[in-house]
Amino acid sequence: MALLALILVTAVWGVTFVQVKDAIEIYPLLAFLAVRYAIATGVLGIAGAARLRTLGRSGFAAGAVLGALLGLGIGLQTAGLERTTVSSTGFITGLYVVLTPIFGLLLFRTRVAVEVWLGVMLSVVGLAMLSGVHVGSTAGDLLVLASTAAQALQIVMVERYANRYDAIALTLVEMSTCCLAFLALALAAGDLSVPRGRMVWAALIVTGVFASALAYLIQVWAQRRLSAARIALVFALETVFAGFFGFALAGDRLGWLGWGGCAVILAGIVVAEPAAAGTLRKLRRP
Repeated sequence: MALLALILVTAVWGVTFVQVKDAIEIYPLLAFLAVRYAIATGVLGIAGAARLRTLGRSGFAAGAVLGALLGLGIGLQTAGLERTTVSSTGFITGLYVVLTPIFGLLLFRTRVAVEVWLGVMLSVVGLAMLSGVHVGSTAGDLLVLASTAAQALQIVMVERYANRYDAIALTLVEMSTCCLAFLALALAAGDLSVPRGRMVWAALIVTGVFASALAYLIQVWAQRRLSAARIALVFALETVFAGFFGFALAGDRLGWLGWGGCAVILAGIVVAEPAAAGTLRKLRRP
């Protein structure tokens, strides 16, 4: 059940790249993210408000850390998606599987296997190939790459916190942190306005309810129940779903060089997965 739920989450994340790219063409980016996480906070608040008292000060701090990392990751990713293709965004985002063991080394001194460095080398080659494709933009790809680092850190910290706190309450604080941060940024930029149009509202509801509130709740819940190896493998499926939906729904046509770069990135992810799983196992230990 947990495995199926996590696979569905990655499929939702994959398809929402297309929806978000279309929506932010007609609605300001910061306003979109503020409303998205307001919806997510409201949905989780129905069940999670009464559970907040179980967190304590340390639980609120943990949720705020997760929210800050998630907000940074999603903000940079969405800004990058605005400038590059859906497929490029999806494949570069999948590099958090490669980066997870590296952050384990930097933060918790877990050993990094040779496979990780090979995965890094393949990923760099794939990114270089993507940079030669004129469909997207190098600036957009770099923003998505930066977002991937934040999302890798978020996964690492979820492993540290998932077994310590109530899943719904922890995720509610995470979503609330994102909402407040993007609301403040949207107000400061003067971008906040009432969303208009069926396409924008559809993207907000799908991303707010399914790709945010339910998805990250399922992530915390599933990471308590699945082996680290399976988690690393399932997270990599987001890349495949994004590539498929980018081709089928967004009309991405990257050419042989672009798709070759995506394939090399995917190879790097697959090579690094066992090491990523090992890092996640070590991070679960108290």
